[in-house]
Amino acid sequence: MLKRISIVVAVCVISLLAYAATKPDTFHVQRSASINAPPEKVFSIIDNFSQWPSWSPWEKIDPAMKKTLSGTANGKGAVSEWDGNSEVGTGRIEITESTPSSKITMKLDMLKPFEAHNIVEFTLASNGGATNVTWAMHGPSPYVAKVMSLFMDCDKMVGKQFEEGLANLKTIAEKV
Repeated sequence: MLKRISIVVAVCVISLLAYAATKPDTFHVQRSASINAPPEKVFSIIDNFSQWPSWSPWEKIDPAMKKTLSGTANGKGAVSEWDGNSEVGTGRIEITESTPSSKITMKLDMLKPFEAHNIVEFTLASNGGATNVTWAMHGPSPYVAKVMSLFMDCDKMVGKQFEEGLANLKTIAEKV
């Protein structure tokens, strides 16, 4: 009986691992919001890491995290490094492209709780008196991440934080 149970468990584990291998090699998370402010105003808030504490959802998760800003004050070359609790982790983000009022691209390097190297993009498009803002992140999905995706939905987890961040950004940018 024990041998039969062991065989069934082994087949289930092997099946799950095989299924995980069929998952995509990359991931993409994206959320959008309409903000009643001109693109220039919204852009200046995103393009400057010293402004992030006012809207970033991770600031509320760990208000005691240690942060260091370096490089340029804003735009290409601006860098933010942090060391926080287990929910925020340890990492570095650098603005690699900054096209005024339309797009900001960043390189995100997470070190803890797990290593990851992703691209973050903010795109802004004028829509009358408002700005449509899209916050996206994409990168490789190694095998371990594929296995983890069987038990937790990265899009829902990160997407929820993006939605909160965009709502906070909207509140800040729409202030007169």
